[in-house]
Amino acid sequence: MIQHSKNSQPGHSRASSGWVSGLVGVLIFSGSLPATRIAVQGLDPIFLTVARATIAGTLGLILLLVFRETRPVRRDLLPLLIVALGVVVGFPLLTALALRHITSAHAVVFIGLLPLSTAIFGVLRGGERPQAAFWLFSALGSCAVVAFAVRNGLHASPLGDALMLAAIVACGLGYAEGARLSRHLGGWQVISWALVLSLPVMVPLTWWAWPASFAGVSQAALWGLAYVSLFSMLIGFVFWYRGLALGGIASVGQLQLLQPFFGLLLAGVLLHEQVPPVMIVVTVIVVACVAGARRFARAVPVRQAG
Repeated sequence: MIQHSKNSQPGHSRASSGWVSGLVGVLIFSGSLPATRIAVQGLDPIFLTVARATIAGTLGLILLLVFRETRPVRRDLLPLLIVALGVVVGFPLLTALALRHITSAHAVVFIGLLPLSTAIFGVLRGGERPQAAFWLFSALGSCAVVAFAVRNGLHASPLGDALMLAAIVACGLGYAEGARLSRHLGGWQVISWALVLSLPVMVPLTWWAWPASFAGVSQAALWGLAYVSLFSMLIGFVFWYRGLALGGIASVGQLQLLQPFFGLLLAGVLLHEQVPPVMIVVTVIVVACVAGARRFARAVPVRQAG
């Protein structure tokens, strides 16, 4: 990896690189809910959660050993635990449980609230201070997604909706904490260490939740497990945490507003779920809000007297 000094890589270049990396992460994550929806049709949600963490954690451990990464210091352990609880356990388990009550096309619109959750935790945990206009664009984008969800039947399942809201809070915290750690540990190292930290719990739980037989499990469900284990749980975070670290947690986090629409397209193609035409109009509004939020994500520098 080529190292750049602060002088050789301007802030604009770092931010642009962060946005590109973040967009790749969002594209990968967009397949998570459709893949989870497919997987839970043949696998227990608890098994799916612990199995994906075990598979990804094993791969992460191999990567850390191959590249001989330095172990995190003691002060990094609690933040890594928060990352593990948020994105390794909390979000996967809560969404898997929610998808037993609602469709992936319905659940994916809740991702529209994730940028606000991530930005709030970016302020609380990452020390970021976006301008007031940033919050306006972020709120407008989230409202557009929520309005789209209401129009398409937000009342489908109160329990499923509650589980998705809890998942968004857990994920926003995990994203912000992981991005803060990525500034000195590196993106793929953060998710790998968080996964490794969870292995002592996940491996026994995987053994305990192991199905009596896979005879009745479809190949599609197994492919869903493979996707969420490799891409959603590991590869996507390589790009996502790098993007948040380079471009800013609150700023790059707004790209998640696009994830519902990528996810809805996948749900329509893979699961043949209905995708309403109004989605195009809402997508245009969301893209405008993302662009506006990016412009005002950075705090205005305070002028020095004299």
